[in-house]
Amino acid sequence: MSGSAEAHHRHRDVTGGWLRPSVFGAMDGLVSNFALIAGVAGGTANTKVIALGGVAGLAAGALSMAGGEYVSVASQRELAQAEIAVERRELARHPEDELAELAQTFVDKGVAPDLAAEVARQISRDPEHALEVHSRAELGVAPGDLPSPVVAAVSSFLSFGLGALLPLLPYLFGAEHLGWSAGVSGVALFAAGALVSAVTARSWWYSGLRQLLVGVVAAGVTFGVGNLVGMTGL
Repeated sequence: MSGSAEAHHRHRDVTGGWLRPSVFGAMDGLVSNFALIAGVAGGTANTKVIALGGVAGLAAGALSMAGGEYVSVASQRELAQAEIAVERRELARHPEDELAELAQTFVDKGVAPDLAAEVARQISRDPEHALEVHSRAELGVAPGDLPSPVVAAVSSFLSFGLGALLPLLPYLFGAEHLGWSAGVSGVALFAAGALVSAVTARSWWYSGLRQLLVGVVAAGVTFGVGNLVGMTGL
């Protein structure tokens, strides 16, 4: 019965997981390195200098993203673990109070008091199960479902590196004009935005154009800055 009830629809993962750092990393790598390359190209026609700037931007950005994600997710995980430990101690020291609290949680969701008390009592038979239910209800997380800082860091590093590599590729293959990098970047920006629409409610063309516009504006501004600096000789 329960299986057939769920057969008519499925939900996508909305909790983030690996998707958020991967998507953010790829988008950031593509936009930031395209903008960086455009800025350097605005100030000099030396393709070796432009390529060097792109390589440095890729390396620095990927490492920065990975380090930032690791520290951020590790801090979030440690905070959640500390609060889960508090909940574990409370379950051990004040089981009756925690039982009443859990029952009240079900009552607040519309369950009849007697039934809520019985459900809470049955859940509390297993201390680990009770801890998971309490943690989800009070903290929004479960002990065995915490994000991995290593996964977040690696996902960010690889995705940023891939995104940052695309606008750099034409110069690595001998391109002498920014137009080649702009073309590759424009296609990649639109494709990346369209791909993201697969996990959102937006149409593929809207997401693609939106991402393309963000990249074009960023590159246009930095190109202008680089051109201004190049003309003034700073």
